[in-house]
Amino acid sequence: MALTRSRAAARRRRWTAVLGATALAVAGGALAAPAGATTTSQPVEFQTRCVPPPIAGIPPITGSTTAEITVDKASPKVGETVTVTYTITKPAASNPVDLALPADIMTPSGKVVLGGAQSGAVTVNGPKKNPPVPGKGSFPAFSMTGTFTVTQAGSITLSPGDYNIHTSYLMELDTPCTVLTPPAPVSETVVASPVTSPNTRALALDTASGDPGVRVTANGSGFTPLTEVTVVGRAGAAETADRMTVTTDSEGSFAARLKVNDVATTGIVAYEGAAWDPDKGAGPAAYKVVVPAPPNSQTITAAVTAGELSMTQAGDAVQLSSVDFGQGGAATGDLRTVTVKDFRGGPAGWSLTGKVTDFTGTGGSIGAGNLSWTPACTAKAGSPSACAAGSSGPVGSGGATLASTPNGALTGGEFTIDAGLSLDVPAFTAPGSYAGVLTLTLS
Repeated sequence: MALTRSRAAARRRRWTAVLGATALAVAGGALAAPAGATTTSQPVEFQTRCVPPPIAGIPPITGSTTAEITVDKASPKVGETVTVTYTITKPAASNPVDLALPADIMTPSGKVVLGGAQSGAVTVNGPKKNPPVPGKGSFPAFSMTGTFTVTQAGSITLSPGDYNIHTSYLMELDTPCTVLTPPAPVSETVVASPVTSPNTRALALDTASGDPGVRVTANGSGFTPLTEVTVVGRAGAAETADRMTVTTDSEGSFAARLKVNDVATTGIVAYEGAAWDPDKGAGPAAYKVVVPAPPNSQTITAAVTAGELSMTQAGDAVQLSSVDFGQGGAATGDLRTVTVKDFRGGPAGWSLTGKVTDFTGTGGSIGAGNLSWTPACTAKAGSPSACAAGSSGPVGSGGATLASTPNGALTGGEFTIDAGLSLDVPAFTAPGSYAGVLTLTLS
């Protein structure tokens, strides 16, 4: 009988030790941010109070939590959906007992607090996934994701909120952690812009050429009703002295008789406001001033033919560096150089985006969101357009911008795009080769 009681007491001690370790596994804890956080995010530190399950017999723990919030869109438009990642990056405690904790027993959830132009909270959830935690060892990192829809234009701040760790080990238990002095510091800010209506303004000429001083009829439609519109000649991207103003009718239309004198004129535009704005204008409509040839002369003409928007790449395979099992970290490499040729010669810019699949191998998979890039873009000398590299950050299955050029009066050129790549490999990913497919789209 005494032996039976002794064995029962030993089982109770082991049971209590397991529950205690499981409850403390997240108390005041913090986890590592995923690779490729957006450039505006920053880690923040705040005090939390974590309450272990009552069965654990451990008092509440007050400690410092470090966290970081990242988003997939730093400049969304009203109505767009933003994906938020809430990452705990630095634990405040270690496993307090010698008993090791098994893998994949922790499921996190929490809230991200919105402020500024938009208020509310974003519910975020993480996967049931964690590496084993050795006795007296440091606790692992975890991330939680969620989405919200932008409803207001302006700066929207994101701060870490309360979080909870649900453990499934012997029993189903929760360890809620609350922010002691809410709100926590701002970790990320997105700047939302209002939705702009598509520009439906149009301009048509009754003729494409004429002698100097001839009047051309410019017919406009889709403009703001009863609004003053400037109709002006263009010599390339510069405006000429050939201009006039008209007022649209109740339907936003007009007919302007513009006298064109400048022999350098290549087109005619019309716009609302004091200066050209592609969102409030139309054109250029092609127009040529025909100068009569002097006696005993020959007119020589040449044509520049518009080409296409195309893309080539210097290869179709990238080998990232290796990481060690048990250590994990960043597997790095470089994107094969991409060359974009925009030989269209029109007003439209272009955008090059990419999205990646999960990295799969014999030992499992690594999520697409673990791949990040740092883009760079260089325009060839003489290119009319300037190339803007996309933001450094995660690529993911939803995609991200690698590079782009803006719309303008005359766009085009040749561009070289590169990017540093980094795959965040979890520490205890099974050894083996993992491959994902990055798809680039030019539009």
